[in-house]
Amino acid sequence: MTATMVDVRGVHKSFGRLEVLRGVDLQVEAGSVTVILGPSGSGKSTLLRAINHLEKLNRGYVSIDGELIGYRRAGGKLHELKEREVLRQRTHIGFVFQNFNLFPHLTVVENIVEAPVSALRRPKAEARAHALELLARVGLADKADAYPRQLSGGQQQRVAIARALALEPKVLLFDEPTSALDPELVGEVLDVIKDLARTGTTMIVVTHEIGFAREAADTVVFMDGGVVVEQGPPAAVLDDPQHERTRAFLSKVL
Repeated sequence: MTATMVDVRGVHKSFGRLEVLRGVDLQVEAGSVTVILGPSGSGKSTLLRAINHLEKLNRGYVSIDGELIGYRRAGGKLHELKEREVLRQRTHIGFVFQNFNLFPHLTVVENIVEAPVSALRRPKAEARAHALELLARVGLADKADAYPRQLSGGQQQRVAIARALALEPKVLLFDEPTSALDPELVGEVLDVIKDLARTGTTMIVVTHEIGFAREAADTVVFMDGGVVVEQGPPAAVLDDPQHERTRAFLSKVL
């Protein structure tokens, strides 16, 4: 049996009166790729941010590799962890944002080295050597000393992926990693993510790229209205959706 790496149970999240997540359950197996599809406002990005506790939950819980994220259980209740402990947990959860979020005043290699040195207390020379290996892996070995402003959007996103990998996380979360890119740059980023998928990295990818979902995903999840409407292998969900909402969404994007 494959172990469950990410376990989302009964997660609710509201912003004021707006209920964005309405009882989400999702289990992600270790080494698998889960792609989350759905219309804007369906709760996809909020779910990702809930998984690494960038958003606090109203109800439910998330665990990664058996460890509760953001909370500890005592006396039958969940108690929120101190920020320092949450930050420690986040070192196991790589997050790649839509808009790269690179530090503009640091070079490419400095962006990648910063978290392993500051969060994991890795020796700088060791962190730099690993960063250079990761840059080669994402096809940017020659850009180590460049600054983010000197790179294309696709190159910046590949640096952001290398930065997330530098912490050797248990799971990688991608929040629409190609949505801020010009169309001709989308492929180079998706190719890097596909390569990661082949190495057995546990990934959850929020995207509108149906072709990527078909090719790289083990499981496709369709969300709408803050709930998981349908999930299964790509061929089942994309080619033979069972729910009317899934069919309506796919008819507009395929």
